[in-house]
Amino acid sequence: MQQKPATTSVKVHDIIENRWSPRAFDATKSVSHTDLIALLEAARWASSCFNDQPWRFVVCDKSTDAASWEKAFAILAEKNKLWAKNAPVLMLAVAMNNFNHNGSANRWAGYDTGAAAASLTLQATALGLVVHQMGGFDAEKSRTVFNLPEDCTPMAMLAVGYQAAADVLDEDFQKMELGARARAALPERFFAGVWGKSVE
Repeated sequence: MQQKPATTSVKVHDIIENRWSPRAFDATKSVSHTDLIALLEAARWASSCFNDQPWRFVVCDKSTDAASWEKAFAILAEKNKLWAKNAPVLMLAVAMNNFNHNGSANRWAGYDTGAAAASLTLQATALGLVVHQMGGFDAEKSRTVFNLPEDCTPMAMLAVGYQAAADVLDEDFQKMELGARARAALPERFFAGVWGKSVE
């Protein structure tokens, strides 16, 4: 399989170095129930404001509930369908808009839900699984398809499974799959004490 370790300025943990977002999924390998629960546990133990845990994940496992998987697949953007068709698990990450303890607006809900998703993806890497998160889905349709409550925001769809060789992808996706990873240089995004003063 294609390996794409991050090129970092200093050594980071192997799980962080090796986590990336492939599109080539092995359609013949399902995710075990034990591993799936481990991913959800990793998300469950993410940090959140007031320990509110505003995240909700709708899990659609093709091997155990093909109907829910098909519903999730149907709301993906057409371009994402071209490769996500091979992912054995699709998840919808949802942020609850209001705090549990007082019902007031929780402006950190999306941030905390992202933290839960990040924990999930790192656990996946540790288990030899891969995750590709997608903004390309119909958020409004997801409300109807999954009977979501009104006071929430559908944030992202996640494809989960085992990596396959890049040749399972269309040619355009193969180029992306095999291309080099890149990030902005550290000083361009991280500032020392004041905006614009680069960390060095």
